[in-house]
Amino acid sequence: MRQWLQMRIDNKNRNLTDLTERIVNAMRGFKEAFKAETVEMDASLAALPEYERMLEGLQRDDLPRFEARFKELLNVNTINEIAQFNAQLNRGRERIKERVERINLSLQAIDYNPGRYITLVASPSPDAEIREFQQALRACTEGTLTGSADETYSEAKFLQVKAIIDRFRGREGLLDIDRRWATKVIDVRNWFLFSASERWRADGAEHEHYSDSGGKSGGQKEKLAYTVLAASLAYQFGLEWGAVRSRSFRFVVIDEAFGRGSDESARYGLRLFQQLNLQLLIVTPLQKIHIIEPYVASVGFVHNEGGRDSRLRCLSIEAYQAQKAANATAGMGTPP
Repeated sequence: MRQWLQMRIDNKNRNLTDLTERIVNAMRGFKEAFKAETVEMDASLAALPEYERMLEGLQRDDLPRFEARFKELLNVNTINEIAQFNAQLNRGRERIKERVERINLSLQAIDYNPGRYITLVASPSPDAEIREFQQALRACTEGTLTGSADETYSEAKFLQVKAIIDRFRGREGLLDIDRRWATKVIDVRNWFLFSASERWRADGAEHEHYSDSGGKSGGQKEKLAYTVLAASLAYQFGLEWGAVRSRSFRFVVIDEAFGRGSDESARYGLRLFQQLNLQLLIVTPLQKIHIIEPYVASVGFVHNEGGRDSRLRCLSIEAYQAQKAANATAGMGTPP
């Protein structure tokens, strides 16, 4: 009899231990799911009264009655918010495409080489993180327009949205990684790989594709750099193509940009800047003034006698050319 009783006691103790472990594990799971609400609660049997009081409060407030309303708000608001976020990013992507198209309209008017022109190409980025982010956004919004009231459907969508939001907030232990990820994926400029295509004006066939300037000569690199620079400035300023008088501000200072380059590439760059209707202030040594003359409306000569007496003389380009001609006749050279 005693042995039988001991076996019963041992079995009850094991059952009690198992039950205690299940209760504590359930508490841990609850605390993990509701960290803010349970920050001062322990996962132990001693804390059971606290959990009971929380349950009584939930029952007293009759929160289960609002479950259907919560799910409705989840489906209508939360998922729609992420859909609007996705739409906003897509609008940014389309704006980049439109601006590239507008820039290309002007670039087509300039011969990059005889009979050929440059057009900018914006290709979708193959970056894995960006593509996965785009796919995740699409997965969150697919089927939302059908208005499905299926509970499993709504909760599945919520989990997809939650996974994205958790990364935006920064997951524990991965804050820096998630911060860099968020900065990268929501900048729609990173959704593209930009390159340049040199094409024949006669039929639009591609002559050469430039994904970088590697392997090109100095002059080719300069021309391509001027093209990309001008296109970038035009994109930044949002130029009004075809306007009779554009009211946009497009002021650019170029400091000795043509000092080391060839005359040919410098002229190409200036023609390009002129075609893009940029407002230029060019700082250059005197030996390059003959290249810049056709592209400026006035000049300013800076002279510093002895390094302590700076002087500036401003002339319209017509006055400068007239004085240069007079000085040439008198054998005096460039106007002082």
